[in-house]
Amino acid sequence: MKLIPPRPAFPADASPAELEAMGRHSDYIRHLIDVGTVFAAGPVMDPAGTWGVAIVEAEDEAATRKLFEDDPVVRAGLGFHWEILPMASLLAPVR
Repeated sequence: MKLIPPRPAFPADASPAELEAMGRHSDYIRHLIDVGTVFAAGPVMDPAGTWGVAIVEAEDEAATRKLFEDDPVVRAGLGFHWEILPMASLLAPVR
């Protein structure tokens, strides 16, 4: 999953409402990590503009979409959205 912020300058120019929504987003992602749905997540410092990444395990695309439709930063209506980018395989330690 790729979290696209509302503009390339984010988070440097984040508003108080965006910062508050990102705090709730972080709590939500931490919860998904705790329950084993998200394997890893964090910001990607792309020179073209920072964006977020989350590697998730879900039953199908609909289940993945539901996870991130419930993300507080998306629900806040501030212009954030997730893109689903399937991985063909993942090399990772066995949990």
